[in-house]
Amino acid sequence: MSALTIRPALASDAPVLLSLIRGLAEYEKLAHEVVATEAQLAAELGAPHPVAQALIAEWAGEPAGFALYFFNFSTFLGRQGLYLEDLFVLPAQRGHGIGRALLVELARRAAERGCGRVEWSVLDWNVDAQRFYASLGARPMSGWTVYRLDRAAIAALGKTSLS
Repeated sequence: MSALTIRPALASDAPVLLSLIRGLAEYEKLAHEVVATEAQLAAELGAPHPVAQALIAEWAGEPAGFALYFFNFSTFLGRQGLYLEDLFVLPAQRGHGIGRALLVELARRAAERGCGRVEWSVLDWNVDAQRFYASLGARPMSGWTVYRLDRAAIAALGKTSLS
């Protein structure tokens, strides 16, 4: 019997999920950017039609990692896709195949829904993650740059006159 369990995150998992998100943020040197709360995560995970979904990986009954994802739509493919927002395995739990198992489960979910692709972003400096993803058959998308409007930019642009 395997020590690994992967299951959908429930609203009651919000404290665990937030702890794992903070672990990811520390690893990425972005801890100062985490403003999510347990209440926000619980509300989303418990919503009738959640925008985001998550998987919790447990090793020997203890939280070991997570994958948070949502479905989007490709106009070129004319079908939905799965976007992996975050994937993280606690450093002490790495080497057990947990990250791979999370991606396998995501691929299964994407296949069940008829998704045309699964996509995610990787930090430029995270060469270990880049090698890992390449070993699974993923490839970087050259020629694409991620752009972002933050909350202030969204507010400013939203106030712009259309005339």
